[in-house]
Amino acid sequence: MKVENTQVQMRKGILEFCILEIISRGEVYASDMLEELTAARMIVVEGTLYPLLTRLKNASLLDYNWVESTSGPPRKYYTLTETGREFLEQLRLTWSDLVASTDYIIQNKKAQQS
Repeated sequence: MKVENTQVQMRKGILEFCILEIISRGEVYASDMLEELTAARMIVVEGTLYPLLTRLKNASLLDYNWVESTSGPPRKYYTLTETGREFLEQLRLTWSDLVASTDYIIQNKKAQQS
């Protein structure tokens, strides 16, 4: 078993959460999302991002707005819907619980080794 496979699965598991967090700040263009995810070392390609954005849109968590561009075709900017904001709040609570649980397990192991 390769650790890289597990690492990829862990990243995939939180990708949706990270995307919703980025979009929660206001209108955002897909390439800006890719930039931030890459800067955060969340390895994502367009072939992963666009289907996920479509799925989130179809679930009524996102909406988008076409904005004319002076340097090319119109751009699609994403925003959260009210349903998306509520969904994200639930994910935040779940994330906090997971971090606390994981920290507890890690700290408990360290305490037992002492």
